[in-house]
Amino acid sequence: MKYQGVFFDFDYTLGDSTPAIAEGYRLGFAALGLDPPTVDDVRTTIGLTLADGYSLLTGDHDPERQKMFYRTFQDTVGVKAQGEGRTLMIEGTTLFPGAVELLQALKGRGVRTAIVSTKPGETIRRIFEYQGQLELLDLVVGGDQVFHSKPHPEGLQMALERLRLGSEQVLFCGDTVIDAATAQAGGCEFCAVLNGTTKAPAFERFPSVHIAQDLVDLKNWIAV
Repeated sequence: MKYQGVFFDFDYTLGDSTPAIAEGYRLGFAALGLDPPTVDDVRTTIGLTLADGYSLLTGDHDPERQKMFYRTFQDTVGVKAQGEGRTLMIEGTTLFPGAVELLQALKGRGVRTAIVSTKPGETIRRIFEYQGQLELLDLVVGGDQVFHSKPHPEGLQMALERLRLGSEQVLFCGDTVIDAATAQAGGCEFCAVLNGTTKAPAFERFPSVHIAQDLVDLKNWIAV
């Protein structure tokens, strides 16, 4: 196998937190006096920062309203939530079919695994801990650990440095063109995974070594 590391985005690449994210958007919009978005609308924002997702759906770029939405989301289902909201995000997130098997196979081959996501790192770690699979990850770099969000390569570069890998040794896998642009900016090869809302033609303007229909396809292509 040519790669010493395989890094992943999280939402719609390895896992699905749609119910919790949709609830956070519903409550955040309500706090701002807005009609709630549909679940399908929310799905189009997953992979963006919360501020960018809010602006995408509303057309509102006011920084103060973005901050209010962000605070409400975090207080109700995010890192500051307690009780049912936090439970929904941690226990209500599912890993996609093939995710565990892929990570197990990579670890079995001695390949380093990392997640580079806009989702807070603590949340991702708690999701994997709840699933009993945290040991399958060598590193998690969340959006709360960087100054610049994807497609800026800061998070990817941080993962490379911490795992002592060169960009030419790593495959980055994600479900959006933001992930594709991140890989390109960071000098890593990229594999698209079609678990989310982005369709294959959207990736044609980015260099990619493979477009996987799902994680089973990705595992077979990597040959682990």
